[in-house]
Amino acid sequence: MRDILISFGRALYSQLHVRMLLLTLTPFVLSIVVWGLILWLGLQPLIDWVQAYFLDNDGFRIAGGVLAWLGLGAIKTVVVPLLAMWVLLPLMILTALVFVGTLAMPVIVRHVASRSYPDLVRHRGGSIWGTLWISLTSFFVFVFMWLVTLPLSVIPPLTFLIQPVLWGWLTYRVMAYDALAEHADAQEWRRLVKTHRWALLAIGAITGAMGAAPTLLWLGGALSVILFPILAAGAIWLYVLVFVFTGLWFEHYCLQALERQRADDAKVASTGASPLSTAVQPTGKKWHSV
Repeated sequence: MRDILISFGRALYSQLHVRMLLLTLTPFVLSIVVWGLILWLGLQPLIDWVQAYFLDNDGFRIAGGVLAWLGLGAIKTVVVPLLAMWVLLPLMILTALVFVGTLAMPVIVRHVASRSYPDLVRHRGGSIWGTLWISLTSFFVFVFMWLVTLPLSVIPPLTFLIQPVLWGWLTYRVMAYDALAEHADAQEWRRLVKTHRWALLAIGAITGAMGAAPTLLWLGGALSVILFPILAAGAIWLYVLVFVFTGLWFEHYCLQALERQRADDAKVASTGASPLSTAVQPTGKKWHSV
């Protein structure tokens, strides 16, 4: 717990650095450009498709009954555009995640390593392809669980439980890889993740709760539909900001843990008590498929 709190404080301090604040702009602008084109070309066709599906399958009556039972009957007139927006939301998350992982994380790694861990040897066990692989595979699992739990998201108490869990798993999977890709080799990565799994999951859960906050922008009923372009832009920026802070937190925690792990291995090697010291040596293997 102490290491989690220390790395949180360091990440918060790093986030306030001008360089890190400016770092949120590039993924945000790219996401806005991508989603501006997608929404311009595809939002109305998506709404039309959802509308036709509801008409063909008596969806309006069923949705109206469910919403009335939940006390949300006032939003039944905008249920189609709201569903379309909720379907698009995971894709917006993926866009922000990929842009942060490929563009922002290398800058975060250099920023944290140069300031706090300048003597930590880089074994470069990861790669940009590894980032993309981990991000995409984790995202597909995330989307599946998102869709399965989507009906429960309209119930406020469950929203605050389900979203952090999903976000926690996603951020843990992706950020732990990115945080160690530059410095750790395959063996070091596996050992560190196994040893610190619960701490990394705790960080993921906390940042998951933070990542769920932008979702609340979509709970405004008809107002969400009217202000959709503004809310979409705001949500994307908040996702990027959360991802950057999450990257900083994981980076500080993981590099501190890696530095300590190597120091322990060096002590063991000096006594000749265990061959674990070989974990300090780079294996030369990439580990994007783990």
